[in-house]
This record gives sequence, structure tokens and C-alpha cells, in this order.
Amino acid sequence: MEGVDPHDHQHLPDGGRGRLTAAFSITAAVLVAQVVGAVVTGSLALIVDTVHLLTDAAGLAMALFAARLALRPPSPRRTWGYRRAEVIVALAQAGVLLVVGVYVLAEGVLRLVAPPEVPGPELVLFGVVGLAGNVAALAVLAGRRTANLNLRAAFLEVVNDALGSLAVVVAALVITFTGWQRADVVAGLLIGALILPRALRLLRETVSVLLESSPPGLDLDEVRAHLLELDHVEDVHDMHASLIATGLPVLSAHVVVRTDCFTDGHAARILDQLQECVAKHFDIAVEHSTFQVEPHTHVAHEHPQHA
Repeated sequence: MEGVDPHDHQHLPDGGRGRLTAAFSITAAVLVAQVVGAVVTGSLALIVDTVHLLTDAAGLAMALFAARLALRPPSPRRTWGYRRAEVIVALAQAGVLLVVGVYVLAEGVLRLVAPPEVPGPELVLFGVVGLAGNVAALAVLAGRRTANLNLRAAFLEVVNDALGSLAVVVAALVITFTGWQRADVVAGLLIGALILPRALRLLRETVSVLLESSPPGLDLDEVRAHLLELDHVEDVHDMHASLIATGLPVLSAHVVVRTDCFTDGHAARILDQLQECVAKHFDIAVEHSTFQVEPHTHVAHEHPQHA
């Protein structure tokens, strides 16, 4: 069995540490301002947005920690290093956001029945501060928001924070000019409604990675069919593909070739062709592949079921 050695992988990602650090610093500063605003105004929308921002600040801190872990080199015990730390952190963020979203909706319904008095002008001030900070954090993260799950999760968190702050500002203006206090509660419910779909989507994506599902966009039936077109290849079975971390798909398979390939030197060339095929032919480039090239007689030594 031969393949690409993960220890030979020299180009580890930086995980966007600089952008995450800047975004965390901005978010932490805005968080302090919004805590003060929530205490002064008692606004549900601002309280909810502050709790949301607290969760996101913690998420950014965890994402930054995961980005640092991802830079650690592989070892004999952890052959992929800590690349999957980003997935674990994203899963934790999704779980926390789900809990916060449910809490926000429940609290919002209670306050909708009996809304407290909220000072509109003060709420406008703190809402604008929050919105300005979120826009600044978005500008920092936007350039690399698709680089990995960590940065994507962080960007989505800040987007929702910005929408939450915008809702706070709108609610504050409505209260200031119309006196309708339930605007604050409606804004809080809107923020909660924004949190839940994002949490569920991120949860689904991270669980898929941890369950070692095939990488999105990689059709194993298509891969198998293409490998079978190579000269001397008679069968492909026990094929598995998964995603270690963002941008790091892996694939393994047993490939049955003609028996004479092991005596005329074709086996080594076939292995090169197999790895080149999965690395270059498909939209998802699999540079870490492991193929067991075997004669048809070897099947008697394997499990009776083949993938």
C-alpha cells in the first residue's frame, strides 16, 4: 500500500490569525460598550444583541485558538497535526449559538406580552456604536471569509451581529419617534430568528466532516468510473473519502490490476496514474491519496464486502 505521506505536507495554513485577532479585538471593544448600554437602557434587543455578541466574541477567541493549533506540525501520534481543531471549534460554536437562539426566542415572547419602558435616544447611541464596530470587523474578515470553516463561521457571526445591531438602531428610532415600546421586543425576536438558521447550517456542516462523509463536490461513483478507464485496471473497491479539514480531502481505495503488471513493471506506473488522476482530473483535488494495488487473487484475503 502506497500513498502520499501526510508528514510531507509542508504548507500548513495560517488559519487567518491576523484577521481573527483584529476581529476579536473590535468585537471585544464593542461588547464592553453594549454591556454598558444594556445596563443603562434595559432594552431586550440590546440585551439579546449583547448576549449574541458575547457568544461571538467567545467564538472568535476559540477560532483564534484553533488557528494557532492548526499551525502545529504533524507528529507520529497526530499525523494530521491539529488541522481538525477548526472543525471541533466550529461545532462548539454552532451548539452555543443554537442554545442562545432558543433562549432569545423564549425571552422575547415573554417580553412581548409585557414590554418594559426603553429610552429610545440612548438605545440609538449604543446601537450605532455596535453597528460601527461590526462593520469594521466585517471589513477585516471579508477578504478571507471562505478560507476555512473557522473564518467562515467567524464572518457569519459578525454578519449576524451587524444585522442585530441594525435591528437595535431601527427599534430605537421607532421608539424615539412613535413611542411603540414593542419595537424593542420585535427587534430582539428578529435577532433570535437570525441566529437559529445559521447555527443549524453550521452544525450540519461540521457534523458531516466529523462523520467523515465524502467531501462536498466529490462523487465517488464518478471517481471509480474514471479510475476503471485506466489501462490494466480491472476493479476498484473499498473506496473511502473524507475531509480532514478545510481544503484537505483524503481518499483511499483498493485497485485490482492484471497479474502480469507485477512482473512487467506496470504496477508502479499505474500507481502514479491513479494518484495523478484524483489530484488533477476532478473539481475537488485530492492530493492525499492512498491506493492498494493488488492482483485479483488478493480478494480472498479481504473482507467479503467491498465499498
